[in-house]
Amino acid sequence: MRRLTAETRLHPAELILPVFVREGIDEPRPIASMPGVVQHTVDSLKAAANEAAEAGIGGLMLFGVPEVRDAVGSGATDPNGILNVATRAVAAEVGDALVVQTDLCLDEFTDHGHCGVLDAAGAVDNDATLERYRDMALAQADAGSRILGLSGMMDGQVAAVRDALDSEGFTDTAVLAYAAKYASSFYGPFREAVDSQLQGDRRSYQQDPANRREGLREARLDLDEGADILMVKPALSYLDVLSDVAAISDIPVWAYQVSGEYSMVEAAAANGWIDRERAVLETLTSIRRAGADAVLTYWAVEVAGWLK
Repeated sequence: MRRLTAETRLHPAELILPVFVREGIDEPRPIASMPGVVQHTVDSLKAAANEAAEAGIGGLMLFGVPEVRDAVGSGATDPNGILNVATRAVAAEVGDALVVQTDLCLDEFTDHGHCGVLDAAGAVDNDATLERYRDMALAQADAGSRILGLSGMMDGQVAAVRDALDSEGFTDTAVLAYAAKYASSFYGPFREAVDSQLQGDRRSYQQDPANRREGLREARLDLDEGADILMVKPALSYLDVLSDVAAISDIPVWAYQVSGEYSMVEAAAANGWIDRERAVLETLTSIRRAGADAVLTYWAVEVAGWLK
């Protein structure tokens, strides 16, 4: 009876697995603050991609960790940069079985760790960053990414990337707009995962956790600029924002269950304080219940197995 009357269901096709690929390592490297998650080599990433495809999940979101960084994130647009190399490899391996997606942001590639180019005063230069994003979009689309995840939160990023893609014939490459991305404490483990060089914080271009209506305003701006999918990030602390965005959006709305959310559950379960499987399923169900059409989660493949 409970199964028959359930209002919200989970399905593997609604789950997307974020994965990290690191340049210059010979074997997968565990991420201490994210038990069970690793930085992959290109070869181990291909194996993980095949496992994900067999599990029937919806897609992979790739993040690159380069050996060398500079002020403008040159590795992000280098065809031989780690993210573009990995994208080509994964697209060739499983591109017919799931949707290969890439993170479009400079933070992993800059020596200062910010999501954009800095001006002479050390502040992020929004418009100069948009030019880098345009170049990144073309490099990633050319490598085989089908969805570009615009996570940098620069004003006008959706319009700039959509224009660049269309101008070069990548009309079928979709734009995932991180429309409501908050300056959250729950990104901590992710910083280790990408070996972030960030000093300071990103509060000048990510949103204030106190502001609900601002998230909705940002989503409307991205809708107007031509986004194909809207993202709310993090998920659990912003279910109200997720619900607001889902209510006004006529395109898919996704949510990212971020590293801190994952690590909290893993830590509590490891200490025997909560039932791990029930907690994982409950968190994902709550995100879907609030309005997410799909969820980025580090548990994607494991949960797909449970659901089957």
